[in-house]
Amino acid sequence: MRSVSVIGIGETKMGVFPDKSLKELIKEAGSKAINDAGIDKGLIEALYIGNFNSSYLCNQSHMGALASEVLELGNIPTLRTENACASGGLAFRYGYLAVASGLYDVVLVGGVEKMTHRETEVVTSALASASDGTTEFEIGATFPSLFALIANRHMYEYGTTREQMAMVAVQNHDNALLNPNAQMHKKLTIEKVVTGFPVAYPFTVFDCSLITDGAVFTVLAATEVAEKLTQKPLVEIIGSGHAGDTLTLASKKIITEFPATIKAAKEAYEMANVKPEDIDFAEVHDCFTITQIIHTEDLGFFEKGKGGFAVEEGLTAINGKIPINPSGGLKAKGHPIGATGLSQVYEAVTQLRGEAGERQVKNAEIGLTHNIGGTASTCCVHIFRRR
Repeated sequence: MRSVSVIGIGETKMGVFPDKSLKELIKEAGSKAINDAGIDKGLIEALYIGNFNSSYLCNQSHMGALASEVLELGNIPTLRTENACASGGLAFRYGYLAVASGLYDVVLVGGVEKMTHRETEVVTSALASASDGTTEFEIGATFPSLFALIANRHMYEYGTTREQMAMVAVQNHDNALLNPNAQMHKKLTIEKVVTGFPVAYPFTVFDCSLITDGAVFTVLAATEVAEKLTQKPLVEIIGSGHAGDTLTLASKKIITEFPATIKAAKEAYEMANVKPEDIDFAEVHDCFTITQIIHTEDLGFFEKGKGGFAVEEGLTAINGKIPINPSGGLKAKGHPIGATGLSQVYEAVTQLRGEAGERQVKNAEIGLTHNIGGTASTCCVHIFRRR
C-alpha cells in the first residue's frame, strides 16, 4: 500500500454550545482543516465522517451528504461511519485505507457530535444504545456502572487503588489547562476526585468523561502527492489496526483486559514495524479513569496490573517515560463521541509538528492514538511518525 500523510487538521473548541448547530460545527472544523492543508477543496475526492447518534439527538441522519453540502465539496462520494465512541477512529481508518489503496489521492475525514442541548436522561439513553439494549440497558446498566464493575475487578485482581484512578483525572485535567481547545479548564486534586458526587462505586463524577459538542476534520493525502501540495511538516500514518470484541460485558471471558485493544495494537505495531517502547506519546481512550489504566497495559506500555502504579510514579505525565493524553483526554479535553477519534489524531499531529505549546512532548517523533467503542467492543489504533 502507498504511504499516506496528514496534511491538514482543524477542530472547534470542545464544550457546551447551545447556539451552534451541527452545520456550524462542521463548517468551522472542516474549513480549518482545508485551510491548514493549504489546498483547493476541488482536490478532495471523498469524505468520511464519524458520527454516533445525530439521528436520535439532532433528528439528522445522512451526515455525509450534509457535511459535503456545508463544506461545498460538490459531487464527491461520502460515507458516515458509526461504531459508538470509535466512530471517528473508524472514519479515519477508512479514509486512510482509501488513499493507501490508490483509490483516491486526497480525502477529507471528520467527526462531529452535538449532545449538550438535550436533557441528561436523553443523552444517557443515547449513549447506552452502544451497549446491549435488552440485556444491559433495559435492566438499568449504563456505561458508568459497567465500567465500575471493571474497575472493581481490576482493583481486586491487581491491587489498583482508588487514589491511582483519581490521579488519572488529576493528570489529565492538568494537561487540559495547557490546551486552549479543551472543554474543562479546572484543576483537580486527588481528594476532590475521591469525594466528588458519587456515580457508581468507585467512580465519582470526576472519574467520568464529559458530554461534549465539537467537531474535528483532517485532510489525508498520498505522501508522494502531499510533498507537492504543502510546505508544512508531514505526519505520516505508519500503522493502523482495527479489531472487535463481544458487545456485552457479561459475555467477555476476562474484564480486566480488552482483547480488541490488544489485537488492534498488535496489527498497528506490526504494520508500523515498531514496538510499544518506540512510542513517544499516546492519546488513549479514557472514557473513565480505569480505562486509561487498562489500555496502557493492553497497549504494551506497562506490565499487566501495573498501569495504576505507573500513573502514581509519574510515568504517564507530559515529562514522563510515556506521556499519555497530553491533550487532556476525553476526561478533560472532552468526548464529542463521533469526533473523539479525530480529536486524538488532531493532538498527535499537533505534537509531531512541534506545535503543542506548553504541553509539547519533548523530542516527539512517533505518536499513537487509541479509540474504543462500547465496553471495548470496537477498537481502532493508529501510529504516526514525523517525516
